[in-house]
Amino acid sequence: MRTIDDLGSLAGKTVLVRSDLNVPLNDAGEVTDDGRIRASVPTIKRLADAGARVVVCAHLGRPKGVPDPKFSLRPVADRLSQLLGFPVLFATDTVGESADATVDKLHKGEVALLENLRFNAGETSKDDAERGAFADQLSHLADAYVSDGFGVVHRKQASVYDIAERLPHAAGGLVEAEVGVLHRLTESPQRPYAVVLGGAKVSDKLGVIENLLGKADLLLIGGGMVFTFLAAQGHQVGTSLLEQDQVDRVKGYLADAEKRGVQIVLPTDVVAATGFSADADHEIVPADGIPADRMGLDIGPESARAFADAVRGARTVFWNGPMGAFEMSPYAEGTKVVAQALVDATRDGALTVVGGGDSAAAVRQLGFADDDFGHISTGGGASLEFLEGKALPGLNALED
Repeated sequence: MRTIDDLGSLAGKTVLVRSDLNVPLNDAGEVTDDGRIRASVPTIKRLADAGARVVVCAHLGRPKGVPDPKFSLRPVADRLSQLLGFPVLFATDTVGESADATVDKLHKGEVALLENLRFNAGETSKDDAERGAFADQLSHLADAYVSDGFGVVHRKQASVYDIAERLPHAAGGLVEAEVGVLHRLTESPQRPYAVVLGGAKVSDKLGVIENLLGKADLLLIGGGMVFTFLAAQGHQVGTSLLEQDQVDRVKGYLADAEKRGVQIVLPTDVVAATGFSADADHEIVPADGIPADRMGLDIGPESARAFADAVRGARTVFWNGPMGAFEMSPYAEGTKVVAQALVDATRDGALTVVGGGDSAAAVRQLGFADDDFGHISTGGGASLEFLEGKALPGLNALED
């Protein structure tokens, strides 16, 4: 994979950087979690310090290929300016008069941010010609391209894949770091190797479960996905989230894990509530005895302690997905206990990786700092696909 060093001297050159700035905004349009922006700063600053004219491009949300003010990157430009310590110019379009004028005004060491890439239908088009035409327009803005948005490298999109065919290209520091960590998880993990999986749906994690059955020593299953596992063992799960169509497949995983000697650890107790609400009546019940009128919304305290002990005993830990509905305080304790166990394991010298997405949001919301962990991935979906063994278009494009 080509790196920034392979691009040679960048002084005076215009470098297009694909960052991942897809951050949450509140109703007032303010950034509520700037983790991805902060993760993008080192590469942008490195290029600016090298004397490049830096043009950052990114997406926010899922606009339908047309401009939509609620998905504007302007608030992100403001936060990026604060983090860099100098003004970031902002183009009100991605390719067009404002982008051209903004890039033309850039001097050595200055940075500009283009408006949301997904305001142009060509960015995410399935049509190669339409996507390529948009990549052509982007390529005319720069002399070189740096891919630093790990959260989108699993997408075959104009600013991720096609642009690398049109400009001298390299991986940014963030992508380098992400790939390095994930290689350690898949190729040379220190053992015991524990994988903690949560989140709402087991169907989102099927590929990674299948692939990691041959690599991990134990899988700890929490979150909404656990109820499909409990159902596969023949237990009733009340009104809990259940993917009935995945039960037989999960039965196969349980049998396969037993044959391979991989331990799949399920909760022994859960916090069950009468509804999906912080105010709902809730109680701790056995995982194999969830009342018919209740739904499981968190792993119970006994399970949290068992999961934490397993994590602290591991030398490599990958965690993707919260243990419960952590956004509501009655159901946050399981996630908090597991997060603290990862912190403890990190301090004890283990490699701990928080796999982006809801997991990263959870640890920050619960008061943990990014540097409490070995690595917090900026790309949940990309991390999972990498661990599934899938080819990622955005990484393939950087290989030549």
